[in-house]
Amino acid sequence: MSSFSESISHLSTASADFEKQLDAALDRRMLVADEVNKAVSDIIRRVRSEGDRAVLDYTNQFDGLGATSPADLIVTTEQLQAALARVSENQRSALSHAAERIRNYHEKQKQSSWRYEEADGSIYGQKVSPLSRVGVYVPGGKANYPSSMLMLAIPAQVAGVQEIVATVPTPYGDDGNLVFAAAALAGVNKVFTVGGAQAIAALTYGTETIPRVDKITGPGNIYVTVAKKQVYGEVGIDMIAGPSELTVICDGKTDPDWVAMDLFSQAEHDEQAQSILITTDAEFLEQVKSSIDKLLPQMERREIIEASLRDRGLLILADDLATAARASNLIAPEHLEVSVEDPEHVLGMIENAGAIFLGRYTAEALGDYCAGPSHVLPTSGTARFFSALGVYDFQKRSSIVNCSAQGAHSLAATASELARNEHLQAHALSAEYRLNPERD
Repeated sequence: MSSFSESISHLSTASADFEKQLDAALDRRMLVADEVNKAVSDIIRRVRSEGDRAVLDYTNQFDGLGATSPADLIVTTEQLQAALARVSENQRSALSHAAERIRNYHEKQKQSSWRYEEADGSIYGQKVSPLSRVGVYVPGGKANYPSSMLMLAIPAQVAGVQEIVATVPTPYGDDGNLVFAAAALAGVNKVFTVGGAQAIAALTYGTETIPRVDKITGPGNIYVTVAKKQVYGEVGIDMIAGPSELTVICDGKTDPDWVAMDLFSQAEHDEQAQSILITTDAEFLEQVKSSIDKLLPQMERREIIEASLRDRGLLILADDLATAARASNLIAPEHLEVSVEDPEHVLGMIENAGAIFLGRYTAEALGDYCAGPSHVLPTSGTARFFSALGVYDFQKRSSIVNCSAQGAHSLAATASELARNEHLQAHALSAEYRLNPERD
């Protein structure tokens, strides 16, 4: 009888068509069923036109909240503080420690305004300002994530955002208290128990109760993702997020149980999560497979882990670490563990990754909760062009141009020439007028 680990897909970089096989195994085409697009469009249209009434209907329909008025969707400041007081001492300590580390890390990301003066007295620069109001979507569904509340709201607070509005699908029981407690610690101004596409629509257009925001951040299910794509342009968004991902590059000298558990840590998120091991040691690959088979029966979320690894997991044998790095760059994973003897050497070869965890002791799970960087990261290969959520996502930059008379004179001829080549007469004349400010 074959073991479970044999059902996980195996690839080798030595195969002539490795890249084609890898591309097929990743299957990241962002195809969304027509019915999902239509359902989301209908929700957005109705929320935009009906406001609170639509939000209330959809929340009762999808989350079973049983709310009778928009006020039932509001979590007051007093309720947030009460939730913080209600959690256990250990829970409060853990949340506070994580919040402190996240805040300390993001303080170092703050960008400042700058300017310089040219010899003619002209001044150029950039004014960096916080966004006025942002929405943070804290995912729910199969689990509640107080850690996501911290990871989303604290960078916004550090950036100086005036008002942070959080939406979260209806929390249940003590887990819900943790989400509210995290909101209190993170300095969230308003919390609404609304999720799904209706939350994205409400944050985009505003309702009688939920204020319109300048930007929406945070991951969610397929309906949330599609909604963010549909409203982008009317509101800012952070990124398009898909299922969670982890790639581990290992030289074969890490405890195979550690590596197996790291793969489990992503697989247990949901069935669509993707865990990938790339190793240069064939014997170690077999050891990890043995660890998978040994440890899997102990997992509380075994069925989810099995489905994820069976349908989406990959075990890749690489010729050497350089080849392993090239394979990882093709994957462009959300999380990348570099579990090797000299991780800094491999780091120099990495181009695409949302977050990089260096060394054998740096489990990705530490980054999920309390290392410091935000765990809101690009997925589905979008680490090729998206970055980890940070303070810069909550700041905007305005160019500053202050020409002296001499500076304007020196630029006018160039501007005029280029404008006339583009057949934009008024542009040219606007610049030329500064050449002769005393003309009739």
